[in-house]
Parts: sequence; structure tokens; C-alpha cells
Amino acid sequence: MPSKDKEEEVAMTIPASFHRGENELPFVTFAEGITIQLLKVDVEGGRFVVRVRFEPGITIQIHKHTGDVHAFTHAGAWKYLEYPEVNTKGSYLYEPAGSIHTLHVPEDNKEITDVTFVVSGANLDLDEEGNVENVLDAGAIREIYLARCKEEGHPKPDVIGI
Repeated sequence: MPSKDKEEEVAMTIPASFHRGENELPFVTFAEGITIQLLKVDVEGGRFVVRVRFEPGITIQIHKHTGDVHAFTHAGAWKYLEYPEVNTKGSYLYEPAGSIHTLHVPEDNKEITDVTFVVSGANLDLDEEGNVENVLDAGAIREIYLARCKEEGHPKPDVIGI
């Protein structure tokens, strides 16, 4: 059996886990009909975790992912216009790097659509010819979230990684 000192040494070398309750970080306006809650950001690693709430009828510009994305739907419904599947409460969606699609929330949704995205790499907004119009990566989402928190009167949020 290990000594008490050895147990304490091992316990001190194990990284602590981080917890954020649902109401500990504010939802802020990202765009009309869209609010975000940034949960974790790793600029150097190029990853972020963001919870997004969409009003019914929202369509996001066609975009391409440079890394993979995991999406977990908590409420509502949404889909990609390019595919038949509809994501509803409890759905999990995996998007491989290089995927291109247009996120759409049906107009007839009776509630807010609530999704958590775990994003690696960047989200590239594309124009009709496939040219990149905007880049949303970990650094950009961090700056947007911090700025919106300030603009909307929230204290600096305790986002994991900031």
C-alpha cells in the first residue's frame, strides 16, 4: 500500500477538472437570432467549445470546416440544407474536416434550438463561388465573446482557457 506522502504526491500531479454550471457564463448576441456561450477555448491548439441558441428560421451562411466538429443537440431541431438528416434533442453529429454545409433551423420550430459544438480548426464562411469571406477560429470566437460580454454589461467571463 502506498504511503500517505506518495498518495498526496500523485494527487497533486493529476490535473484538476474544470466545471462550469449552465448559468455561470452568459449567453451573448452573436448575430440576429443567435446567442452564444463560450465554454472553453484553446487558441494555441485551435479548438473551442461553444453552446449556440438559434431562433426558428435561422440559416447560417454556407461554410467549410478545416478540422472536425462534434455537435450535441439539447433542444429544438436543425439540419444541413445539403443533407436529409434532422438533428433533434439528444442527437449527436460528427462533421469530418473538409465538410461543407449550410446550417438551417426550420421556421416551424416551436422552441429555441440549443446545440453545443466542439470545434477543431476554423470555420470558413464561403461566398457563392466558394471563396472565403470570413474565418471563425478559436482566437476570433474568444475576441467576439469577450467583446460582446463587455458590450452587454457582463463581467469578464471565466471561460476555460481565457
